[in-house]
Amino acid sequence: MDKHSYNVNVNWTQERKGTMCSPELNNSATNETNCIEVATPPEFPGGMPNIWSPEHLFTAAVSSCLMTTFLAISEYSKLEFVSFKCESKGILEKVDGKFVISEILLFPEVVITDESKRERAERILEKSEKACLISNSITSKITMETKIIVQN
Repeated sequence: MDKHSYNVNVNWTQERKGTMCSPELNNSATNETNCIEVATPPEFPGGMPNIWSPEHLFTAAVSSCLMTTFLAISEYSKLEFVSFKCESKGILEKVDGKFVISEILLFPEVVITDESKRERAERILEKSEKACLISNSITSKITMETKIIVQN
């Protein structure tokens, strides 16, 4: 696979807040941009509640990568499932005098209709976590607690 690049532009708007956009995500047909507000989280001085923070985005990158990798591997493996969801939690702490996201906790839940597919679904989730390019690009510890539900 060739190299790919992903462009993101951030612009300060006021206080500890700005907007984040990607020129690749603009809808040229409607001339709409797909921007989001980003801010310092409220746990820090001047932080703002209810706005996406870099810490949320970092955690979301790992969680959403798990999902998209799971979707690709499931499709390739022809695993039929009813639903996928994943709660996640990024743990921020000071290590050696620096703030780091030391661990990402992932709680994926997959609903299947056939009990005989449980082990296969678990293996695909494990494989997805190991293949996730975001997880492979960071030093944070990744902990995953999977839940497979059989829906009759």
